[in-house]
Amino acid sequence: MTVILAVRNEAANLPRCLAALKEFGEVVVVDSQSADGTVEIAEAHGCRVVQFHYAGGWPKKRQWAMDTLPLVNEWLFLLDADEVVTPELASEIRSAVQRANVTGNEVNGYYVGLRMWFVGQALQWGDSSFEKLSLFRRTCGRYECRLADQNASMADIEIHEHVRVEGPTMRLKHKLLHHNYNDLSRYILKHDEYSNWESRVLAGADSGKDAIPAKLFGTQAQRRRWLKTRFFRLPGSPLLLFLYRYIFRLGILDGVPGLLYCAFQGIQMFHTKAKIYELRTRASQDATQNGGH
Repeated sequence: MTVILAVRNEAANLPRCLAALKEFGEVVVVDSQSADGTVEIAEAHGCRVVQFHYAGGWPKKRQWAMDTLPLVNEWLFLLDADEVVTPELASEIRSAVQRANVTGNEVNGYYVGLRMWFVGQALQWGDSSFEKLSLFRRTCGRYECRLADQNASMADIEIHEHVRVEGPTMRLKHKLLHHNYNDLSRYILKHDEYSNWESRVLAGADSGKDAIPAKLFGTQAQRRRWLKTRFFRLPGSPLLLFLYRYIFRLGILDGVPGLLYCAFQGIQMFHTKAKIYELRTRASQDATQNGGH
């Protein structure tokens, strides 16, 4: 199996992540010109390091690696530097791939759940649990493209795009540990990029033709997407999202980290809605000016 690890200035997280990957066959670190020792740490752990230079548009980082790099194995496992594979999950992954390679087993991908750590604490509530299809056969999986016209202000990595796998998929029992926090300044900067991207997507600009459809009774990603598109239309939705996560989904039980997490989710939605308004206002002004000439 080949692990593709997408990074940029992850020296703080990388040692913990790579220490858990010793038994994986090939680990490819796809870097974006890090300046903090990330490359040296990856090479010290025996990883192959490849530089990705983003020039805008599509594909972005992970899909580029899948399309471009000569990879040894059929099965791919996509990982971020702030994620850690537990021994139990590593064992389950090896067993799942072995079973899938037996003749007659048609499983082509596996969903992996994430257990989120935020400000030094594992979150149990607040609708903080999610899963992603991150283990799959290379020939069967590909990222959806939700926005064709992108630039570096929206990050050089896939944000809320999801992998689409042809054929049957299953779910693994054990979860990744997701340390979704270095410091709040970096967390805020990262989510500023996310809201740049999400505002363009939700405003309907250049929507990708192969995007996963939003469905109430679909996968977790489809259900969240269906709910999000409708929730954004409601007046005061950032406050409603905070109350939903903090009160109705019991984020309050996670103490101060739960309060911070739920509050930042609402704040990001507010930023996204404000940027949608800005995009539409500019489009209207441009149309008026062009109509006047």
